[in-house]
Amino acid sequence: MTLYVRWLDELWNGEPTDLETIARDVVTDDFVGHWPGHPALVTGPDQLAAVIREGRGMFDDLSFAVDVGPVADGDLISARWVAHGHRNGVPAEFHGHDILRHDGRRFVEYWVIAETP
Repeated sequence: MTLYVRWLDELWNGEPTDLETIARDVVTDDFVGHWPGHPALVTGPDQLAAVIREGRGMFDDLSFAVDVGPVADGDLISARWVAHGHRNGVPAEFHGHDILRHDGRRFVEYWVIAETP
């Protein structure tokens, strides 16, 4: 569960300048991320950091909080989250679900379902 806290608090809510370093600590080199509507898989920590930076860059400010969970079952962790921020000065809120597979130390695969703001 600590790994998911790092995933949300350090990657998604952390400093953009630290994304690559944190991603290397939280996901494996062969990490694969699945995003709805994303034309290709996101692979490795550097691509993950780039996708997070791109998503956060669409907002004036953005923060994520756990709404339900996280819940662990074997090598899977899932949670429902809520995000708050502003886009073009207008308040925005959206929700999503994360499912992550881990190897005991880091995440190796990720699926997300997110409501588009």
